[in-house]
Amino acid sequence: MIRIGILGAIGSGKSYVAKNFGYPVFNADYEVSKLYQKNRKVYQKLKKILPKYIYTFPVDKVQLSKAILINNSNLQKIIKIVHKEIRTKIRSFINKNKNKKFVILDIPLLLENKINKKKDILVYVESSKVDINKILKKRKNFNPKILNKFKKIQLPLAYKKKSSRFIIKNKFTKKSVKDEIEKILKTIKNERNSS
Repeated sequence: MIRIGILGAIGSGKSYVAKNFGYPVFNADYEVSKLYQKNRKVYQKLKKILPKYIYTFPVDKVQLSKAILINNSNLQKIIKIVHKEIRTKIRSFINKNKNKKFVILDIPLLLENKINKKKDILVYVESSKVDINKILKKRKNFNPKILNKFKKIQLPLAYKKKSSRFIIKNKFTKKSVKDEIEKILKTIKNERNSS
């Protein structure tokens, strides 16, 4: 099994690109959302460390946002609790798909939290600032202040781009993304066949 990690700026269309590979995708944002909605254990842990902010189940995104905006260290506390659960989910996802040719990892803090493995193939999604801003403004609960807090805990984009083996220029059209993905998969398959 070949693991492909998707990197890029917030709002660059990583999930859109990941879906278009046509292989099983681990979408960390979706899994985190599910934890907030369904996992009482996560709620209890969050409530314990942030009792002033987290007090209803399912966990309310507005409460989380307030906690993050009030104090920088709260974001790290939340990530610590959530990422432990996410790591477990990644392991079971990898096990479940171990017979697949490829799996796609759509995980915002893939490098930051050292979830990637040395052999992973990293793909950087590059989008124009104009497109990114358009996408972000359409998001429900979009908050530029929260966005900046998340950006601060991420590695520089230039580093992520340099660490990536492939770069996809995302013009947000299905055809251009599909064409780029096909080229990448073809290159990887050819290399495997010739080695």
